[in-house]
Amino acid sequence: MTSGNKQKHESKNPIQRALIARFKREAAALVRRAAPRTILDLGCGEGFMIEALLQAGIAAEFTGIDLSQSAIADARARLGDRARLDVIDARQLVDDGRSFDMVMMLEVLEHIPDPAQMLPILRRLARRHVLLSVPREPFFCALNFMRGKNLTRLGNDPEHVNHWGRAGFHRFLARDFEVLAAPGVFPWTMVLARPRQTA
Repeated sequence: MTSGNKQKHESKNPIQRALIARFKREAAALVRRAAPRTILDLGCGEGFMIEALLQAGIAAEFTGIDLSQSAIADARARLGDRARLDVIDARQLVDDGRSFDMVMMLEVLEHIPDPAQMLPILRRLARRHVLLSVPREPFFCALNFMRGKNLTRLGNDPEHVNHWGRAGFHRFLARDFEVLAAPGVFPWTMVLARPRQTA
C-alpha cells in the first residue's frame, strides 16, 4: 500500500505539485539560513525532503530515521549512500547521546497521539535549530473537502490526530522553542526555531 506521504510527493495534480515544490523551496531557504553541518530528518519517510535538499545544493551530513521498514527501504533506493538511513525510534538516538545541528520534523507531529512528548526529545537532539511543519488548519481540511477527499470526515485525513492553526502551533512550541522564521507556505505552517536555553 502506497503511503500518504509518497502519494503527496508523487502526485500528478499540477496544483498539488506546485504547492509541494514551494514547500521544498521554503524549507531549503530556511536550511540555508541555519547553515547546519549535520541534519536529522526525524520521520523521514521515503526520503523526499532529504532528496529535495540535496538537489537544492545543501551541503550537510544527512541522517534520516523512520519507524517504517518499507519507507526506509524506499528512501535507501532513492538516496543511496547520500544519507544514513535507519529504522529506529528517536528515543534511541537520545539514549545513545546523539545530537545534530538541525532536526527536521516535517509533516509528522500531526500523526502523533501525544505530540508534546516529542518536544523534549527534539530539544535533546537539536544542538542549534529545528525545522518543523504541520498542516495549517482549518484550511488544510477545507482544501481536502473541496477536492472531494475524505468527505465523510469533512476533509480530515484519517491519519491526522492533531490540528493546529498557525498561532496555535506557535503557542504549542513556545515553552521549548523560540521561533526565528515562519514563512507563508500555505496550506502548511512551517517554522525555523531554536531550543530555548534552560535556566
